[in-house]
Amino acid sequence: MRAAELTAVGEITVRERSRPTPGPGEVLVEVGACGVCMTDYHMYHGTFEVETPMIPGHESAGTVVEVGESVQEYDLGDRVAVNPTVPCTACRYCKRGETHLCEHNTSIGGAADTVIDGAFAEYVRVPQTNVEPIGDLPVQHAALTEPLACAVHGVAQADCNPGDSVALIGAGPVGLLLLQVFRLVGAAPIVVSEPDDDRRALAADLGADVVVDPDSEDAVDRIRDAAGGSVDVGVEAIGLVLTLEQANAVTGPGGTTLVFGVPKQDATVEISPFDVFFNETSYQGSYSLTTADFEQAVTLLNHGRIDVDRLITDEIGLDGLPEAFDRMGSVEGLRHVVVPD
Repeated sequence: MRAAELTAVGEITVRERSRPTPGPGEVLVEVGACGVCMTDYHMYHGTFEVETPMIPGHESAGTVVEVGESVQEYDLGDRVAVNPTVPCTACRYCKRGETHLCEHNTSIGGAADTVIDGAFAEYVRVPQTNVEPIGDLPVQHAALTEPLACAVHGVAQADCNPGDSVALIGAGPVGLLLLQVFRLVGAAPIVVSEPDDDRRALAADLGADVVVDPDSEDAVDRIRDAAGGSVDVGVEAIGLVLTLEQANAVTGPGGTTLVFGVPKQDATVEISPFDVFFNETSYQGSYSLTTADFEQAVTLLNHGRIDVDRLITDEIGLDGLPEAFDRMGSVEGLRHVVVPD
């Protein structure tokens, strides 16, 4: 099979590899599409270290073409989305449903202590517990199940209720998914701060009540004006200290600041313990997704509740990954999707 290998920092090589053979309880999926995300970008640039050579790619969907022993739930020809987070199912976190916090997590092409070959290839080997049927959903749309599941998890972490006001800092691909999920749970108003003109316009089209350009106006003041005061949920979806401080600044008493964007490991912010005590404000993280989040994301896509088509900038071949990473570094487009064939 053809596969795009990360062979060194800043080096992708498309080469022939042996087609994987599914073991007991595993299926082999012919990859129809695989999204390119910032985790792949950081692997490519060496800011997330992985052993090379390896095949990245963790936002995928395709068709089951081979099944291993003891697989009963799936047949050849089944169309599925791939959940890249493989939990051990035995640790205390898995037993209570927090599979994303598994003490022994393995990722199929993504970020984890243990990373195995992913889906920037013609085929990927997957445990049968990590695929979800997609019916007639276009495979390019199904490839965005993983980031949508992360957004589903984030909104659940924020404990957002109908009528809760939300400030969303950042309207990149995942920020736009968060926006749509917040709308589904009834958040109102939703104010989005985003410096890029095209992303800001798309946020408005996808349901933001107000959009703010932080380059031309004070984001904190404008968000408060638009929301009629502080908000119930302030969401940081970029990963910067400045934008996290903005999200925290607009979160009101009894509210939650959601840390969704991935910050640098050594980043720090100052908080007032008295404000946390007196205003009962909370800080909530959102890391990855659970098995349940992934299933819910497929359901939302299958029933047309989330628009992912407008988030797909282009479809590229395996050879197009370096150019896609360059475009991501220049903040060009939203989601690039690899179609291996």
